[in-house]
Amino acid sequence: MLVTRYNPYTQIREFRKSFDLLNTMLDDIEQTKGSSSKDDFLPTINTREGKYAFHIEVDLPGIKKDDVDIKIDDSTLVVSGERKVKNEIKEGEYYKIESSFGKFSRSFSIPEEVDVENIHAESKDGVLEIILPKLEDVKTDKIKKIEIN
Repeated sequence: MLVTRYNPYTQIREFRKSFDLLNTMLDDIEQTKGSSSKDDFLPTINTREGKYAFHIEVDLPGIKKDDVDIKIDDSTLVVSGERKVKNEIKEGEYYKIESSFGKFSRSFSIPEEVDVENIHAESKDGVLEIILPKLEDVKTDKIKKIEIN
């Protein structure tokens, strides 16, 4: 029988190797996630509720109105489109092109009190504002008293 001497630091070293391997794997995943790909454009969204309407503001700098699509599918509002920005500079012998492309899609649930027929959108200075007017005759009183005969 072979007798080996017990060393508590051996287990700690093995645990540390496994932990370092896990950290390396997580770093690789984070670097891959952080790299830009063709489909990683996600516009910033601001939502607010006013007295007469809901407002959705979508930041779309440099995106043309023709490249944006707004649809209503059942009770979901879908804003989608594609960013195609090409910045080109030519000065003498200096030539620089910066391009950025990406598709995006954002979805919003439409509340029951929205007048779907009168939803409209406006675009100004790279900000798309979608206005969802509220129905005028929505009953806020959900409690109904029933008389006993």
